[in-house]
Amino acid sequence: MTYWKAYIGIACVLASGSLSAQHKTDQVKTTFQTSREWRPTIDNRADAVMIYGVGGNPSDKHKRLPFAERVKSWKDRGYTIHFMTGIAWGEYQDYFTGQWDGKWHLDEGQVTQAQDTIWHGHMVPYIVPTDNFLAYLKERHVKPVIDAGIDAIFMEEPEFWARAGYSAAFKREWKKYYGFDWRPQHESPENTYLSNKLKYHLYYKALEEVFTFAKAYGKSKGMDVKCYVPTHSLVNYAQWMIVSPEASLASLPVVDGYIAQVWTGTSREPNYFNGTAKERVFETAYLEYGSMASMTAPTGRKMFFLTDPIEDRAKDWVDYKINYQATFVAQLLYPQIADYEVMPWPERIYESLYRTNPNSDEKQRIPRHYSTQMQVMINSLNQMPLSDNKLTGSEGISVLMANSLMFQRFPTHAGYDDPQLANFYGLTLPFLKRGVPVKTVHIENLGYKEALTDTKVLLMTYANMKPLDPVAHEQVAAWVKSGGQLIYCGTDKDPFQTVQEWWNTKGNTYQSPADHLFEKMSIPFGAAEGLYPFGKGTVQIIRVDPKDFVLKTNNSERLTKMTQERYQAATGRALAFKNHFYLRRDPFELVAVVDESVSDDKYSIAGTLIDLFDPELPIYRERSISPGEQAYFFNVDLIKDKQKPQVLAAASRVYDEKISRSSYSYVAKSPIETTNISRILLPKKPKSVRVNSAEVFDQGKWDSVSNTYLLGFENDPEGVKVEFLW
Repeated sequence: MTYWKAYIGIACVLASGSLSAQHKTDQVKTTFQTSREWRPTIDNRADAVMIYGVGGNPSDKHKRLPFAERVKSWKDRGYTIHFMTGIAWGEYQDYFTGQWDGKWHLDEGQVTQAQDTIWHGHMVPYIVPTDNFLAYLKERHVKPVIDAGIDAIFMEEPEFWARAGYSAAFKREWKKYYGFDWRPQHESPENTYLSNKLKYHLYYKALEEVFTFAKAYGKSKGMDVKCYVPTHSLVNYAQWMIVSPEASLASLPVVDGYIAQVWTGTSREPNYFNGTAKERVFETAYLEYGSMASMTAPTGRKMFFLTDPIEDRAKDWVDYKINYQATFVAQLLYPQIADYEVMPWPERIYESLYRTNPNSDEKQRIPRHYSTQMQVMINSLNQMPLSDNKLTGSEGISVLMANSLMFQRFPTHAGYDDPQLANFYGLTLPFLKRGVPVKTVHIENLGYKEALTDTKVLLMTYANMKPLDPVAHEQVAAWVKSGGQLIYCGTDKDPFQTVQEWWNTKGNTYQSPADHLFEKMSIPFGAAEGLYPFGKGTVQIIRVDPKDFVLKTNNSERLTKMTQERYQAATGRALAFKNHFYLRRDPFELVAVVDESVSDDKYSIAGTLIDLFDPELPIYRERSISPGEQAYFFNVDLIKDKQKPQVLAAASRVYDEKISRSSYSYVAKSPIETTNISRILLPKKPKSVRVNSAEVFDQGKWDSVSNTYLLGFENDPEGVKVEFLW
């Protein structure tokens, strides 16, 4: 189908604007993305669906229906319709092969030093976002979607690879931005820094321009278009050596929010702790979600948290399940976030084949027990409350991070290495592994008074990042003066200290950015290790790069001891160490017990507990969780009105509930070829249980302790009618 025929088809189906009237994006709690049309095998019953790409997804291996037909198929099933596409890649072959403007644009791909284009799909390179490409994106992908009445646009993954920066298009953008000829980034730290700073700017500008157009064009049609950025965390992009605008976007008026793209694939990236590099999925996920939450915390922008029951790499169902549970609990430990992308690509999750276990080459579709468990988990997100409850542990320890974390990762210079982002993990893992709910703060957000409100001790380094704006130092100094406790770790000897930046140009002659910071607090340049009072606060300088705290065995005690002292000074309380985290989000209870910690003790929890990680939904009075494990419970004791019949946990979404004195009924919907298990609270033991009018009452399914009935049946997206009589 030609573009213009597709455009007309979209407009004819949706031009009434009913999609815009159908929803307010801010009210969507759960969503997912797919490039496929509705099918009964992938109907997961989230609130909204993000239809991917006017032309689909470059990774698709199947024949796609036209965009209008895909949209209509989901709309007919009651879904709120949103649109997602990539800004760094997408189904944009018509641009690269000259169909749009008669010129080939493959020279606009991201290119490495070896002159290899970095590809995302066939004839789809990762893009240098030129003005011409942005004009194409607005005309061919944003405009027709808005014409179709879709008023929420998700532009995902603004990604520029650190190893790229050698294409003709990038060289042109360099000259335009800096005013002098391109310089190869591998030749000096200066060139590397300039190259990555430009990559950062290009995608900041690209999103600002596309979203500005989307909002203005939507307004001209009487629509309030919302614009979101689905993006990996700053932690992951820095570790994977990708440059992206990240936190700076949070202050753009045209950005309404984000999706935190965190999942097993990002969180299993190995990191160092206690001298050992290995996967630490829960801990990494916790820090990834935290870096995303802190981006929008001061601004109030909407944030969806993503998890994925599988991942991009082909593993096995056992691996997927274990790591899904770790990332799922990690996301829920942020009680200020309660909106979720429940999965990407349900077609991949429900229909693709993966190994049954790590020791077998046998492949199968998702096992029934795992699809049941997964659907219990994602349906719980539809009722997940915001909460003012705090994660257990000593609050108030924060680590400063900056977008420039991405600028120094590749290539290395002068033999200075930061393996697996060790300078970042050196300030975070020593506390997380000791049960301290460490948070991150973005230097770009320090202008918001809320940014450091809850921080008692701030840890920072310039070994792995540099401040892009001197005003941040005034903000840090003001916080210390008012009573904050700052710990600065670093030798200030990495090769990026001397790049031409604001601290050593235009009349400034500071040897390092830290000297400018210290000057603001009356501390001598190049100050030695020690304690320096300033106003009501104190600065502790440690002349060690933070990576040493994790690259070496048993080497983090010095950092934690000094932090304990600063915490005591700030709060009058001891900084408590433990090996677990617990959070209650009524009626849900979450537990994570970390290994490599201060003890190997198990964590015990009591109550009337439904285990939401067990597809049989058993009831326990007490559970013990071991180090390295996570747990997720529905506590029946926390229900306020126990006389009200209700579905407490289910591998389906509940619709059309009806309650009378002696009955309770509803309709359950979930994908076909999956098995439902539900635990239903009733005011008394039922006399009759019917599923699609068939009597299925089983005396043994009643639990008198919890007053719940355990019900199972085969799912159907058309709906299964359930009735209880007592």
